[in-house]
Amino acid sequence: MARRLRPVGLDFAGTAPLRLVFAADAAARPEAVYRALAEEVTEWPTWYRAVTLARPVDGARGREVRLVGGVRFIETIMAAEAPERYAYRVDEVNTPGVRALLEEWRLTPLGSGNGAGTRVRWTFAVDAAAPVRAALRLSRPGFGRAFRDAVRTLDRRLTAV
Repeated sequence: MARRLRPVGLDFAGTAPLRLVFAADAAARPEAVYRALAEEVTEWPTWYRAVTLARPVDGARGREVRLVGGVRFIETIMAAEAPERYAYRVDEVNTPGVRALLEEWRLTPLGSGNGAGTRVRWTFAVDAAAPVRAALRLSRPGFGRAFRDAVRTLDRRLTAV
């Protein structure tokens, strides 16, 4: 059964009761990384192992995302600012205990020049019941590994010749 979450704004990325923030570097340019995140939504399962389905909904103003284990999200795109920021709010989820959730991807060029790569920073901002917050804190290392693996896999895909 889907649970409706509290709508939050972009400021929630900095004010949420629990924020998990991860960063990784990619050789691909920010424009390519942004395109993969925001425009090639259906391709997420090819580079992010935890994602089994990702598809645009509501005229591409939102997304449906399914994860390994059966978790399902319905999201609203909150920021699509190429090539620097992509953020979405979760409106519905099929897991209990979550009250509000926003994810933000920030892309920053590394160095200068045409060959510059990208610093990818992902913020997972959540308000949830105390047991869920505790479980998410304990899961931080797993979230970090999944994120770093996803960025590495995406980078290989984007820089393949």
